Amino acid sequence: MTESTVFYKEQLSESVFLMRLEAPLISRERQPGQFIILQVDNDLGERIPLTIADADPDEGSITIVFQVVGKTTELLAKLEVGQKVAALVGPLGKPTHIENFGSVVCVGGGIGVAPLHPIAQALKAAGNHVTIILGARSRDLLILEQQMTAIADEIIVCTDDGSYGRKALVTEPLAEVCSRETKPGLAVCIGPPIMMKFCCATTKRFDVPTVVSLNAIMVDGTGMCGGCRVTVGGQTRFVCVDGPEFDGHLVDFENLMNRLSAYKKQEGEHKCKLERFQ
Repeated sequence: MTESTVFYKEQLSESVFLMRLEAPLISRERQPGQFIILQVDNDLGERIPLTIADADPDEGSITIVFQVVGKTTELLAKLEVGQKVAALVGPLGKPTHIENFGSVVCVGGGIGVAPLHPIAQALKAAGNHVTIILGARSRDLLILEQQMTAIADEIIVCTDDGSYGRKALVTEPLAEVCSRETKPGLAVCIGPPIMMKFCCATTKRFDVPTVVSLNAIMVDGTGMCGGCRVTVGGQTRFVCVDGPEFDGHLVDFENLMNRLSAYKKQEGEHKCKLERFQ
C-alpha cells in the first residue's frame, strides 16, 4: 500500500464527494468493476473499499466517489487538494465481463451511479446500445448525470419525490425497457441492496440476464477475513475476491441486507475511544 496525493476534490451533494487521487499504476491496470482499499491515516485507521469510478493513465490518477457515512469517510472528505491519503491498494476484485450484447440497460441508484459509470463506458465502447436509468431520492442527490448522458444512447432519470425527471422508482422504466420487442441482452443494476433486489425481480420476469455489484462489509480485501461473505446460488462467496459482481438472480439479498444491518445498533451507540488521543 502506498500513499496518494489528492489531485482534485468536488462536492457533488450534501454528503457525496468526488476525488481524483494519485495512483499511476492502478490507473493503468484497472478495469471496469474493480475497486481499491483505502486508509486515510496511519493512526490505526480503518481500511474501506471504494469503487474506481474512472481513471486517467496520462495524469496517473483514479477517481473515487464516496458518501460520508462514518468516521473514515468524514476524515476523507476533510482532505484538500495537495494533502495525502496514507495508503491505497488496488485494483481489487474481478473485472466486469464486457462484450457486445446488442443492447444493455444500466440502472444506478444513489451512490451506485459511480461504480456503474466505468461499466457503462466499457459496454458502450464494445458496441452496445446503452440505455441508462438513474435514480435518486431527490434532484439534489442525483450524481454524475452529465457523465452518464455522454455515454448513453438513451437516458431516463427518476426521483422518488418527482423533483426531477420521472416521479417513479427505477423498476418502472426498467420493466418498460425489458418489455420492448427487442429486449436487452444484459441488465447491470447497482445501488442500495433493496433497489437491486427489486430490479432483479423485475428483470427475472422478462428473462433478462442481470449483473449486480455488491457492497458488503469488508476488512482485508483478500478473502481471508470472511467479513464480505454473501450467499449466491446457495453457496458462500466472498465479494472481495469472487466479486464484487454476481448474477443478480442468484443473490440472497435478504441475507446480504441482514449482514449489512447486523451492527446498526452498535454503530449508532459507539464512540471511538481512539478519539481521546487525537
